[in-house]
Amino acid sequence: MEYSCLLTTFDNPFDPYEQFDKWFLFDMEKGYNTCGTLMRIAHLSDELSEREQNIEIERAINEIIDNDVLCIYRKVTHALTPVS
Repeated sequence: MEYSCLLTTFDNPFDPYEQFDKWFLFDMEKGYNTCGTLMRIAHLSDELSEREQNIEIERAINEIIDNDVLCIYRKVTHALTPVS
């Protein structure tokens, strides 16, 4: 089963998949700028397929978590719906 990963913080009560606007507002109000952090680490390109982008995003998330000395980040996953 294919899945996608997103980065969130331990204290954000909102689901970044289902409640992105609320999740984003909470994240920015706390000063985390999680999306910005992820985009600085991920090496994305228009030349990558969607699957390759998901792999790169997960790699970047893992790197952020591995280097997270404050232990504020965590990874959440969501199953991708197969295309018929």
